[in-house]
Amino acid sequence: MKAVVLNASPRMQAGNTALILDPFLEGMRESGAEVELLYVRKFKLNPCLGCFYCWLNHPGVCCQRDDMDVLSPKLHGADLLVLATPLYVDGMTGALKNIMDRIVPFAEPFLELRDGHCRHPVRKGLRTRSVALVSNCGFWEMDNFDPLVAHLQAVCRNLGVPFAGALLRPHGEAMRPMLGEGTVPHDVFDAAREAGRQFAREGVIAPETQHAVSRELLPRDRYMETVNSFFRERLESAGYRTQDGDTAREHTHP
Repeated sequence: MKAVVLNASPRMQAGNTALILDPFLEGMRESGAEVELLYVRKFKLNPCLGCFYCWLNHPGVCCQRDDMDVLSPKLHGADLLVLATPLYVDGMTGALKNIMDRIVPFAEPFLELRDGHCRHPVRKGLRTRSVALVSNCGFWEMDNFDPLVAHLQAVCRNLGVPFAGALLRPHGEAMRPMLGEGTVPHDVFDAAREAGRQFAREGVIAPETQHAVSRELLPRDRYMETVNSFFRERLESAGYRTQDGDTAREHTHP
């Protein structure tokens, strides 16, 4: 069972997304999956040109020669695909969206009716059996992930590939400080590891396991005060004063 994992955090292994992704991948390996972890930041990828060369001039092949030449065969040959991204402006990072745009060559230009909806047929050879999402965000509420999850579900419907579920970690900025204090509940990481086992074995993640990963770590008021205090202290140490959401320069640095 071959699994390709795209970690689209610009901070790569140092990002908060990796805190949930790592035990998830451990669980996948424990269940026999061969896991290839790729950091999107390391790939040099141009945006899609919208030229339809891959549909009309050389079917299935992009006109651009960049690192998508390396990434495309990996995506094509994966039985399982994991997309990991922090939440950026209600969605995935731009680098991951760039990859989603560049998989247009995976589809034929024609239209077919699938489940009562117009879709493009997927070219032969795509092995992917299931797609999972791992994400974290700095906001406290779970509904901040709704646009991202809806987007990935739509991508899966267009590819004709099942969406396995999502490991979502709201108020993710609290995790590293809590780890330093030894106060992060280990059941969150245990649930992420179990989710990896389920995904590798069955291609789906049980709803109760997803919920266990996302459970509240600390009350919203306390989280907000912790985050605000952190940024206030950093700004003031850099010579800014903060008040009522406004930031002003106290003095000018040379």
